[in-house]
Order: sequence, then structure tokens, then C-alpha cells
Amino acid sequence: MKKHKAGHRSMSAAQAAVLQGAPALLVRRLEDGEVFEPRDTQVDTLTTPGEPWHVRAETGAKLRAAHPREAHGDWRPEHDRPDPIDLVEASNKGRLPELIKLRMKRMAASPFAFLRGAAVVMAWDLHRTPTMGLDVVIDGDCHIDNFGLFGTPQGQVILDLNDFDETTIGPWEYDLKRLCASVNLAGRDNGLNRKERRRAVLQISDGYRWALDRLQSVPVLALWNRHTVPERMDHRQMALDKKSAAIIRKSVVKARASNNAALLESAAERGADGWRIKLDPPIISGVDADLKKQIVKALHGYIETIAPERQYMIRRYHVVDIVRRVVGVGSVGLRAYLILLIGNDEQDALFLQMKQAAAPALAPYLPVLPKPYKHEGQRVVYGQRLLQAAGDPLLGWTSMEDRPYYVRQMKNFKGAIPTEWLSGQPFNFFAFGYGALLARAHARVGDAAVISGYCGASDTLDRAMADWAEAYGDQTEKDHARFKMEVE
Repeated sequence: MKKHKAGHRSMSAAQAAVLQGAPALLVRRLEDGEVFEPRDTQVDTLTTPGEPWHVRAETGAKLRAAHPREAHGDWRPEHDRPDPIDLVEASNKGRLPELIKLRMKRMAASPFAFLRGAAVVMAWDLHRTPTMGLDVVIDGDCHIDNFGLFGTPQGQVILDLNDFDETTIGPWEYDLKRLCASVNLAGRDNGLNRKERRRAVLQISDGYRWALDRLQSVPVLALWNRHTVPERMDHRQMALDKKSAAIIRKSVVKARASNNAALLESAAERGADGWRIKLDPPIISGVDADLKKQIVKALHGYIETIAPERQYMIRRYHVVDIVRRVVGVGSVGLRAYLILLIGNDEQDALFLQMKQAAAPALAPYLPVLPKPYKHEGQRVVYGQRLLQAAGDPLLGWTSMEDRPYYVRQMKNFKGAIPTEWLSGQPFNFFAFGYGALLARAHARVGDAAVISGYCGASDTLDRAMADWAEAYGDQTEKDHARFKMEVE
């Protein structure tokens, strides 16, 4: 089993489990070398009471003595830091060779694009940074563009985390630091000066602490039922200004227009033999008949992983076309397919995406995951179900040619907040909000009271995270400059 680097994690998983009020059986398993497991069906927790939240908060506060919050602000490259270009090239292994050049081109576009695509680089850097010692289910790729708008089955548009390809079990600080670094770099792209970037990152950490302070005493069921409606975002400490409100309104309207019917009209065309998805190589390419048969077979395996009532529903549809579709920045080169299904009539379209799932970038630096997470597609699905307040009811996983995949809806009121043009108060407003959303995700799968107690009521952690983000932003600009020269 892979262990944390000695000297960088002074608290064991067993000690962290004790802090969470975990049952004695789980603690013994951890002491015997077992992995940290989320408190689910694996252990009997229904008969073992935990400590009240305020006691756990005090425990978290005591951890500051051994793990100073100020230490999170330190960043300098380690003497044995691998060449970032070597790490990126290694991450190309197993990807479609004809798409690797496109991936590298997209990553070279800007330092922020490089950060997005080079999760393997930041993973190595993060595992050498100090942590408080408490692992949770983390997003693993928590950057500013990985928050978005989604539609619930009831037709409500909500704002939440997005993209869980890198989800795993690890230190909560890794998510927070990646988010802070991404906001710093996005701020640079948007023309913000150093003072303005610092203010935005301070807002992220402040939002994270503020939300944890609110959530640590909330009943568990109430916490899991919470979600964020963007039009009603209320930060208390930061009022919804007119510009931010206008951005939210426009984004929600655009998200509501993003559905299966609209995608059918824009992305498909109807011929004599029915609907077909429009091709646009190399972004959208056709697949041969044999591969289509394999994908349909894999979809039958996927159906078994969604809720029984959804299985009944989706069997009312039939596949009419499949194409390969290039997506994202870091995902370029991984196999991804867009599938068009038709249901009640020729206008009743359903688009699914079947995407290859690779091992998370942080995997080499964290303990081996529990059995339910061994299938990489299942890992992605479980991470999304745990961290998102209202998930995709058609989210599931499958395998094809010994490769793991996950399947999700392509369009269900999906949208984004256009952060690439944000500055001033709107930039700070969404920075605070994303910090709060990340805190809610961590509170669902970790101990909000322990983390909140550690973070505290002062801005000590905020200032450390701002220092970290500025220093790591400088490092990323250097890495990107070398990478761009190599690519070009």
C-alpha cells in the first residue's frame, strides 16, 4: 500500500478517524494498515455515538499548535521537484495519440490553461505541502472553472461543483489550495494586479471558513438537503451587487436554454434515415460500426448502475447515433463519446456522454482507495454523488475494452459563470461563493466541526492561502513559459 511521504503528514489516518468520532473497529483497521474509508456501508456506525460538534470543534482548534495555519502560506519548489514537462508527457500515456498535440496546444494557451491541464504537476507539489491531517472525499481538481450551473430533476437551476475526474480521498487543504491558485491565475488573465488578486483569494478562504462555521452545527439531514440557487445567493458578509446579479440572471437564462431539445437542433441534422450528429473533425468525429456495437453493449452495463426507476425510464429510449467528441483541457486524448438516443418520438432526444476515466493525479501520493473506488468510473460517480448537492440521476459507470468509463447527461440545464471577464466586486463575490460551496461539499463527506475549529474565526488561514496562491501563481507562470517554448 502506498503511504504518505514521511515527515509531511504528522497525523495518521487512524488519529484523523478518532477526531471524526469513528467507531473503534474502523480505528483498529486503520492502525493495522487499512485505508481511510468514508463512513458508509462498510462499518457499523448506527450503534456508535460520536462526540457533539462543539467538542470536535475544540479538537480542531487544538491541532493548530502542531500544524500552524501560517505554514500553509509557504511555497517554494522542492530540490527534487520533477520537470513539469516530464510529468505532463507521462500523463499522456494511454491517451489517443492523434489528440495529444491538441491537448498540449490547449494547455499552452495561458498559465491558467496550463494549471487546468497539468493536474499531475500540482499533485506532486501539493503532496509536499503541510496538512492538518484530516482526509475527506475531495474534488481533486477544484479550480474556478469547475463550478457550474445544473438542472435538478424538478427543473430548478442550481450552482455547484463540476467535473469529478480527479476525485479521491485526501486532505481538504488540497482542494482549497488548488481553488486559490486558480483564482490567482484567472485574476492575472483578467488583468488584476497583485493587490486585487490577493483580495479575491482572501475571499475564497473567508467564504470557506464562513460556510464551515454555519454548517458545523447543522443537522446531518439538513446539510445533505442543502443546495444553492444562484439567484438567491446570500453571503451575508458580501452583498449581491448589481453586476453580479446581472451575470447570474444571464447565466441562468442561458443554462435553461441548454437542454436536449436545443442540442438536437444545433448539434444534429435529420436525413432520410433519421437524426445524425454533425461531424466536425477532429473535435467531433465519426466511429465505425464495430465500435458503435461495443459502446451500445457498454451502455447496457451502465444501465445496471443507475437507480432502478431510472433504468425503467432509460429503456424507453434507443440509440440512433454515436460520435467521438473531444472535451475539456486536461481530458483531451481520453476517449469520450456523445450518444444520441430517441424516445417517445423523433423530437424526444436524450444526449449522453460516455467518458473514459483515468486514475486521479493524486493517486501516487495517497493511500490506496477502498474496493468500491477501484473502478475509475465508479470512483468518479461516487465522488460526484457525495460532493454534489443535487446530482445527475443518469450518472453511472461501465467498462469497454478493459477501460473504465462513466456516463452522464450531456445537457440538463448546464451552464457556467463567465469568470474570464470578471473583475472587481463580481470577481470577489464569486470567489467567496465558490469557497463556501467547497466548504459545503467537504462538510458532507468530512467533519465540518474539526475543520472549522482548525480554520478558526480570524483571517490567519486566509492570509496564508493568499501568500500560497501568489507564490504558486508565479511558479505556474514559469512552468507555463517553459512548456509553451517546448510545445511551439
